[in-house]
Amino acid sequence: MNEILFSNPVIVYLLSELILFVLLLIAFIISIRVLIHWDFESFSPLQFKLEQQAYLVTTITLFVFSMKFLLLLYFAFTVDSLASLIAGAMCSAGVIDANEYGSPLLALKLLILFGLTLWIWVNFYDLRTKNYQWFKEKSWIFMVMFIFITIELLLDFTYFTHIDTHQPVSCCSALFGQLEGANPLPFGLNISTLLILFYLLFALVILTLLTHQSLLYIVANILFLYIAYFAVVYFFGTYIYELPTHKCPFCMLQKEYHYVGYLLWISLFLGSYIGINSAITALWLKEENQASIKIVMSLLSFFVLLCSTYVAVYYFKNGVLL
Repeated sequence: MNEILFSNPVIVYLLSELILFVLLLIAFIISIRVLIHWDFESFSPLQFKLEQQAYLVTTITLFVFSMKFLLLLYFAFTVDSLASLIAGAMCSAGVIDANEYGSPLLALKLLILFGLTLWIWVNFYDLRTKNYQWFKEKSWIFMVMFIFITIELLLDFTYFTHIDTHQPVSCCSALFGQLEGANPLPFGLNISTLLILFYLLFALVILTLLTHQSLLYIVANILFLYIAYFAVVYFFGTYIYELPTHKCPFCMLQKEYHYVGYLLWISLFLGSYIGINSAITALWLKEENQASIKIVMSLLSFFVLLCSTYVAVYYFKNGVLL
C-alpha cells in the first residue's frame, strides 16, 4: 500500500482531486444560500449580493469542472504508471482490476464527465440570457454532480489504499480475450455484424444530427457509443497492436502505440457527450447550437476515420486482414 501511495503520480493526482474538492465544497455551500434566497424579480441589496455570489460560484465551478476533464486523463496515466508495481499487470487493465473499487470508480468518472458536460452546456445558455433564465437548473445539476464527485473522491482514496502490490492480477489478455470459447461481443454478434452495426449507427448519428431529430439522436448516439467500445476493443484495436490476439482498451494509451488511445477515446466520448447533452438541452431548454453539430460531427468522424485508417494501412502494408 505504501509503495502505491508514495508513488509520485498518485500523490499528484490525489492532492489535485482534494484541492478541487475543497473549491467545490466552498461553491456548494455558497450555492445553497443563493438558491434559498434567489429572486431575480427583486432589486434588493441582498439579491444584488446573491448575483455576485452566483457569478463567483459559476467561475469556481467552470474552473473545477474544466480541470476534472484533465484529471481524468491524468488518472489514466497514473493507473498505467502503476502497472510495473503490481504482479501480473501489463497495463491499466490489470491495475483497474486490482481490487473491487477500480471498475466502479472508472464508471463513475465517465458518468461524472457526462454530467460536467451537461452543466457546461446549460451554463453556456444561461450566461447568454439577461435574467439568468437557467440559473436554478444548472444549480441543481451542480448539486447532483457535487454528490457524485464526493463519492468519487472517497472511492479514489479507497481504491489506491487497497491496491496490494503482492497480489497477482489478471492481464488484459485474460480480461478481454475469449475465455473458454465464450463470445464477448454484445447481443451475440460476430465481428462482421459488429462492424456493419458500427458504420450504420455512425451514419444514423450523422443523419439525426443534420435533421435535428434530438430524441432519436440521443438513442442512436448511446447505441453507437456502446457498439464503438466493442468495435475498438475486439477489432480496430487489434490493428493498432498489429496482433489479432491482443484485445485491450488500455494498452493503446501507452507510449509504444504513440498514445493513440487518448485520441480515440477522447474523440469518441467527448463527441458523444457533447452531442447527447446538446440534444438534451434542445429538448429541455428549447435551445439549439449549430456550432455543436459541427463539433460533434468533427469528433465522431475523426474517431471513425482514425479507426478505419489503421485497418487500411495494415491491409496496404501486408495485403491481408488480421
